[in-house]
Amino acid sequence: MSEESRSDRLRRLSEKARGLPRVPGVYLMKDAGGGVLYVGKASCLPDRVSSYFVPSADLGARKQPMLDLIEDIEVLECEAEWEALLLESRLVKDIHPRFNELLRDDKSFPYLAVTVRDEFPGVYVTRNPAHERFEHARIFGPFTSVSALRTAVTLMQRVFQYRTCELDIRADDPANRRFRPCLLHSIGQCTAPCANRVGKERYRKDIDRFLRFLGSKRSVLVRELQGEMEKAAAERRFEDAAVLRDQIHALGKLDDRETRIGEEYDWQPELTVFAGDPLVGTRSLQRTLGLDRPIRCMEAIDIAHLGGSETVASKVCFIDGRPFKDGYRRYRIETAGNDDYRSIREAVSRRYREAGSGEELFPDVILIDGGLGQLHAALEAFAELSAQPPMVISLAKKEELIYVQRESEPIRLARNNAGLRLCQAIRDEAHRFAQRYHHILRRKRTIEGG
Repeated sequence: MSEESRSDRLRRLSEKARGLPRVPGVYLMKDAGGGVLYVGKASCLPDRVSSYFVPSADLGARKQPMLDLIEDIEVLECEAEWEALLLESRLVKDIHPRFNELLRDDKSFPYLAVTVRDEFPGVYVTRNPAHERFEHARIFGPFTSVSALRTAVTLMQRVFQYRTCELDIRADDPANRRFRPCLLHSIGQCTAPCANRVGKERYRKDIDRFLRFLGSKRSVLVRELQGEMEKAAAERRFEDAAVLRDQIHALGKLDDRETRIGEEYDWQPELTVFAGDPLVGTRSLQRTLGLDRPIRCMEAIDIAHLGGSETVASKVCFIDGRPFKDGYRRYRIETAGNDDYRSIREAVSRRYREAGSGEELFPDVILIDGGLGQLHAALEAFAELSAQPPMVISLAKKEELIYVQRESEPIRLARNNAGLRLCQAIRDEAHRFAQRYHHILRRKRTIEGG
C-alpha cells in the first residue's frame, strides 16, 4: 500500500476540518504517533481548523513546519468561546505541545490572578504573575489573547460579581460606610464590598463558585448550583436561594451579550452602534492613551450657555463603550457667566468632590469638551483635590485633536479610528445632554418672564 502523499494528507485533513461541528471548541493537532503538536481554540471549529489546510495558508516561521507533521485532528466541543479559552489554557499547561512553546514560556502572555488570601479577593488580568502582589494568589493561564481574556472576565463578572478594582478593602474599615461604590455595582457586576454592601461570607461563596466555574463546564456548575439552591430553599435560607437562582439565570444568559446589555443597562439605542463593537473603541483608546488597565467607565463634561445666560454643565457616563443613563448628571452654573473655563472648574469640583476626598472611585477616563484651555481648567480643579484621576483628556472640535494631561502635543488620529469615534460619541452625547438642559431653563425663564 503506497504511502499517503503530502497533498493527499492535507486534503484529507481539510475535509475532516470542514466536517467538524459548527460550535466553539478546542482543537488538537496530532502527529503520526498520536502526540499533540499544537492546541488552539476556535469560536467556530470548522472555520478555524480548515484555515490551516488551504493552499495559501501561511502559519508563520514558527508554525509552518507543523504542516509537515500533522496526521490527525481531535476536537473538544465547548459551550461558548470563553470556555474554549479556559480549556485551551489548561490543556497547554498539562500537555506542553511543542508548537505552543511560546505560550508556555513567554512572560508576555496574560494570566488570570485571584487574590484568594485577601479578605475580599479580587480578580485581575496580569502579564506578571510573579509580582509580589500575587504571591499567594490563584493563578490561571497563560492565555493566548489578552483581549479575549478580558472579555471573558467581564462576562463572568456579570454572574459572580467579584471586584476588579485596586482598593485595599477590609470589613472593619469605618470608611466603608461613607464610600460610594463604583458604577459596576449599579449595573450588577460587583457586590461592592468597598461600601459594606456584602458580607465576607457571602462574597467568599461567590469567589468559590467562580473558582469552581474556572475548573468545570458551565452545565456542570449549573447542576451543582441548582442542588445548592434547592437545599437552601428547603432550609428556609431564602436569601441564599435567591442569590443562587440569580447566578443560575445569569450563567444561562452569558452568551446573550448585545441583547442582555440593552435590556439591563438602559442604553440609548441610537448610540449602540456608533463604532461597531464598542469594546473595540475602548481597547483602541486604551492603546492610544497608554493605559495599563482596560477602560470600563468613561465620563465626559460639557458646558452650554447663550451669551452667559442659563449656563449649565452636563456629565454623561459610558460603561464598556456604551451610554449609561443612570450615570448622567446636570449642573446649573451660578457663578461663572459666559466664562467656559470657570464653568468647567466649577463642574469638575462639584462632580468629583467625593472621588477627590477618597470616598469614591474616579472613572478610568474623564473627557472634557474643548481644547487645551478647557483641559487646563479641569486640571486646575483636580489639583485642588486630595486624590487625582487616572486620566483626563479633552477633544477639540473641528480638528478633533485629543489633548492629554501631562502631554505637550495633542494626538491626531485617523477619522475612522475606533478610539476617536468613542471619544466623539461621548463628547456629542455630553453636548446633547447639556443643550437639552440649557433649553429647558431658557424656556422656563421665558414662560415665567412672560
